[in-house]
Amino acid sequence: MVRKTLLLFCNGNRQDDSLSLYLVVADDDLPSGWTRHAKVFITIVNQIPGNVSRQRAYKVNASKYEPDWGFTSFIPFSELRAKNAGFIVNEEVIIDVEVEVLEVVGELEVPEKSEEAIQPLTLTKTTLDDGCDLVDANGFQVKLVSRIFEKHPDIALEFRAKNQHLRTACMTVLLSLIETLCQSPQELSIEDLVEAQNALAHVKDAGFKVDWLEKKLEEVKEKKEEEQTGLARMQELEEELKDLQQKCSEIEALLEKEKAKVSAARTHLTLDEFI
Repeated sequence: MVRKTLLLFCNGNRQDDSLSLYLVVADDDLPSGWTRHAKVFITIVNQIPGNVSRQRAYKVNASKYEPDWGFTSFIPFSELRAKNAGFIVNEEVIIDVEVEVLEVVGELEVPEKSEEAIQPLTLTKTTLDDGCDLVDANGFQVKLVSRIFEKHPDIALEFRAKNQHLRTACMTVLLSLIETLCQSPQELSIEDLVEAQNALAHVKDAGFKVDWLEKKLEEVKEKKEEEQTGLARMQELEEELKDLQQKCSEIEALLEKEKAKVSAARTHLTLDEFI
């Protein structure tokens, strides 16, 4: 099954009056001939019974080179955030996504279903230290980017890409990089950090101003180095402890022998031994 990502711009993408929403094929290992003609239904569920939900549908030709589609203006913020409108309840938004595959070109190693019905996604914010909100739900990773732009408003002032697909792809790389750096040093390998460095260079070349993220990466690399140094030192100490334990075991054995000798030397002679 191909992994998909729901990408949201909570402050709008190239506009500030509507929610921007895109569905992205987030699988880097797709073969070059892989294509899916599909119909996508995206619904922002109205959580008040009887109220009308907001649904939009579109047909796509998904491929490795065109992995994302959606709406720059899915729903006006005035409607989404309206009091008692029913779209936001207890600070949660529910998004339902359904993908109906119409034609299959090229195969993956794992067979795909002709139709994918995806359970509704409940979006709840998980605030991270670097300002991004991430949510996992039903196999999707829903990335809310508004906090990034709130904390770093100049991040995209020099962003050069005009093509929507390129803009979305660059943003996906940026969010994936942040998600990677949010892992613990134990979960990250040296190869992961090398890839993160390459991804950061790609994002910077695209025009993103990410000095703050570069500092975060250096912090993570330092923590990883400290972890590696600590693990090496722990191994050395464990070897030393093992040697000491072996020596202690040998000394204890010698001590027991000496105790036996002392005990034998203290044994007094009996009368029978004299007569």
